[in-house]
Amino acid sequence: MSSTDTMFSQGDGYGLIIGLGFAFAAIMLLVAKLLERFFNEVQDSEMLMTAKRSISSYGLLASSIVSSWTIGSTLLLSTTTAYSNGVSSAYWYGAGACVQIIIFSCMALEMKRKAPNCHTYQEIVAVRYSSHTHIIAFIYSGIQMVTYTVNLLINGSSIFANITGMNRDAAICLFPIGVIIYTLAGGIKATFLTDWTHTVIIFAVLLMFMFNTYATNEHIGSPEVLWELLTETAQRRPIEGNADGSLMTLSSVQGGLFGLVLFGAGWAASVDSQLFQKAIAAAPEKVSLSYILGAIAWFTIPFCLATTLGLAAAGIETKEFFPTYPNLMSAQQIADGLVMPYAAAALMGKGGLGAVLTMIFMAVTAAYSSETIAVSALVTHDVYKRYFDAEAKGKKLVFVSHAVVIAFGIVTIGLAIGLAHAGFDVSFITTVSGIVVNVNVFPMMATLFWSKMSSFAYSVGTILSTCISLSVWFGYTIHQSGTINLNTLSTNEALAAGNTMAVGVPLIIVPILVWIKPDNFDWNIWLKDIKQDDNVKFDEDHNLRQVLSAEENTQFEIEKYEQLNETILRQRKFGFIATIVFVLFFLVVFPLPLYGSKYVFSKTFFRGWIVVMFIWGFIGAFIVILLPLWEVRTTVITLYKIDYDGPETKTTWRY
Repeated sequence: MSSTDTMFSQGDGYGLIIGLGFAFAAIMLLVAKLLERFFNEVQDSEMLMTAKRSISSYGLLASSIVSSWTIGSTLLLSTTTAYSNGVSSAYWYGAGACVQIIIFSCMALEMKRKAPNCHTYQEIVAVRYSSHTHIIAFIYSGIQMVTYTVNLLINGSSIFANITGMNRDAAICLFPIGVIIYTLAGGIKATFLTDWTHTVIIFAVLLMFMFNTYATNEHIGSPEVLWELLTETAQRRPIEGNADGSLMTLSSVQGGLFGLVLFGAGWAASVDSQLFQKAIAAAPEKVSLSYILGAIAWFTIPFCLATTLGLAAAGIETKEFFPTYPNLMSAQQIADGLVMPYAAAALMGKGGLGAVLTMIFMAVTAAYSSETIAVSALVTHDVYKRYFDAEAKGKKLVFVSHAVVIAFGIVTIGLAIGLAHAGFDVSFITTVSGIVVNVNVFPMMATLFWSKMSSFAYSVGTILSTCISLSVWFGYTIHQSGTINLNTLSTNEALAAGNTMAVGVPLIIVPILVWIKPDNFDWNIWLKDIKQDDNVKFDEDHNLRQVLSAEENTQFEIEKYEQLNETILRQRKFGFIATIVFVLFFLVVFPLPLYGSKYVFSKTFFRGWIVVMFIWGFIGAFIVILLPLWEVRTTVITLYKIDYDGPETKTTWRY
């Protein structure tokens, strides 16, 4: 076997993207039709973009969060850095980027408690602050959403082009088509359902790789054999900055810096509206625990995958069954994210490579769907309805939402093709976007928790902090390398400086600006001024009866939150405690002693490390696969008890 591109043809690549894309689109169209026919779930503007705030399954919410956080870089970059730096990067990728989800749960719950009828986070910014502050918040979120989505397409197309030989531009164009179809038909509800399906497949493939590598594979088959192979690798290419040059130690300079980069870059996803959109769609009593479960499950993916395929690639790269044999992987192949598919091909042949392509497809399309519906809600409510037609109702809002879905697909396809030709690799956009948008994180938190936070502090603080973080990034790059280009800007040291500065500077600047010009916001304004959309005529045109007005739906939601207020406050307390515990565990208590002691894993310790990895894998699989199935059992039973009486009466229920 000389290379992986002999295993799949261009036709295989086109067939996989088109076939799976349209298969999911067809399934979601059918599901949307069934939900409308038997559960009265007409896709008016509220259902399309918020699922009427009704998603009440912990497992479904958790799997959706996992799907939103899992992109091509989660799979490719984690594996590549584990190959380069060892177990430290596998751990730090998961730990450095999962704590933000738990912290975000507190923000999400507070938003739902104080503004239960909001459609986007930016909507509450518009009500609280001035228009220019709202536009600034919109721009920051838009930058993150566009770069994040473009990154999805660049990552996925790169792997498909390298493995199958298909045209990369064609792959970029084909990925979104199926997503656009089922998003138009099913809205955010379809996104939740496809998120679960995609995540189930990703976990199934992940567990397959784990069992093959550490239990059944003829070339490795046990932790002990891989430990011996990695020991040989450390002697052949000792890792600079690692204890004893070993790949089996958390005492790694580059691994630690990489964790710092991920901790900083991971905050960028909090600026992305799609995480808020998932929270808005959730039932309030489910938010905190769902996000915590999602964080635990997501940690599993980069940690387990990188510890499996990343370390396996490092151990078997010189063996004759490795795809690049007798050569080692080139720097360009590593930068292209080919460590993961090469390792899979070496261990499992064509089946392993096909599994990698399937994982990449699932990661790209699921996250793309989340971004698409979030952008749709953002533009519909924060641009069109706020600045062009404040009286817009159901049919018009649905039309605008659908138009945005299509337009967003066209824009991101064009940008992805352009940036791909410009030479951006699988890690650059992921780690750089945080330097620009992370400055918005603290102002977002202050908006939700601090009544003194002012429009002046938000606007000036974010712009000034962006200038500082970019200056530090460029300045450190020049100091370190003497020149600025994609390679010098992408060093872990430069990225760590820029990302951490973007998170930290607003903590100093914004309070000073608040002190200079404070506000005194009345939280009740959000309850009074943010209302649900008027979908009465749209719903009645779709044969629904006894439809509530926008005012009635708004008041109903407020009363529901008043009844649940004590429960939500308990959840908030639980979320704060969980945040402290998980942050300390993932970032301090567990890794720092191993880092500071310069401990190199013994064969016995490495075996134990792999056992722990399997435990995490099983926990993650339970959360995203079994828990949603258990929770949905009553809905499935109910579906079989429905008598359908035709279009005039829609449905009757038999209990």
